[in-house]
Amino acid sequence: MSQASSSADATTAASPRLLVAASGTGGHLFPAIATAEALVREGYAIDWLGVPDRLETSLVPSHFPLHTVRMAGFQGRPGLGTAKTLGRFAQAVVQVRTLLDQGHFDGVFTTGGYIAAPAIIAARSLGLPAVLHESNALPGKVTRWLSPWCTTVALGFAETRDRLPRAKTIVVGTPVREQFLTPEPPVLSDPAIPEGVPLIVVVGGSQGAVAVNKLVRSAAPAWIDAGAWIVHQTGSSDPEADSFSHPHYIHRPFFGEMAALMHRATLAIGRAGAGTLTELAISHTPSILIPYPYAAEDHQTVNARAFEQAQAAILCPQSQTTADDLQRLGLGLLENSAQLQAMAAAAGQLAVANSATRLADLIQKVVLHR
Repeated sequence: MSQASSSADATTAASPRLLVAASGTGGHLFPAIATAEALVREGYAIDWLGVPDRLETSLVPSHFPLHTVRMAGFQGRPGLGTAKTLGRFAQAVVQVRTLLDQGHFDGVFTTGGYIAAPAIIAARSLGLPAVLHESNALPGKVTRWLSPWCTTVALGFAETRDRLPRAKTIVVGTPVREQFLTPEPPVLSDPAIPEGVPLIVVVGGSQGAVAVNKLVRSAAPAWIDAGAWIVHQTGSSDPEADSFSHPHYIHRPFFGEMAALMHRATLAIGRAGAGTLTELAISHTPSILIPYPYAAEDHQTVNARAFEQAQAAILCPQSQTTADDLQRLGLGLLENSAQLQAMAAAAGQLAVANSATRLADLIQKVVLHR
């Protein structure tokens, strides 16, 4: 096991100590970071478990000591690679168990994904509590397999409870980044958008969304002609990111003021990861959702349906949506302020603003009664 920074020092030795296992995408990392920060305010010492060369290696070390294990998820049918994956998994369980034991940890918190498996198994083998947070409406394989082993499973969607019948569950919502929880809506300063103009914000999640980007660029001229401005977060892997330009079309790989952008947006367009949906709900932003069709077990479509059923969003399957379809849908919404207002109100009804606090309180109760 590698360790990117030193473990908690002697000044925090008396604090309850928690290992947070979260890796890979913003959907796993941002809720975990928000929860960890809430626990730090309650006096907890936090260490992090991740995987080398993933997003956590750039986000986490400035906040928490980071430990990494080399492992991967099981993909496709069993084959020659399965034995190697199983070997790495077994090694990871042993490494995490040693870390927990020697570091005198009081428990494990994880947001799912394959990094959760060695963390949960190692913790329970030592008699330590394990709390798992599942943000998606359709729980992932690791959550379904290991939720009965967990002390408690916290849920982002109420309907997930029926899909985990053998687990002890509680609905807490999904934590969001601190910037979304300011008492007053943040004011957008960058980019500068004129007052009063409709603003379409396009986001593809932490990985970007090339297919959505292409649809948006094709539809953008008509939206601009209708008076809208467009702020487009393209991600860093779109080779055609610079193929369309207009003074009212602003694109970058990433925007720092995402909370301010969401609050300012007239309409958002993007994928349907749980983190994105939570931010849409907190900011009361109406949306067009184009779920990533290759997400594990198509869970983004299940997420999007929950928002569609609440009338907070319009679901557009990628395989069934053309640029003309998206263009017409966007124009129709821009011309229907009453529908946008109703969608915004419905999104707000889905928000759980104090989710990080609720989840941190739950973890504290579990650790206290270990």
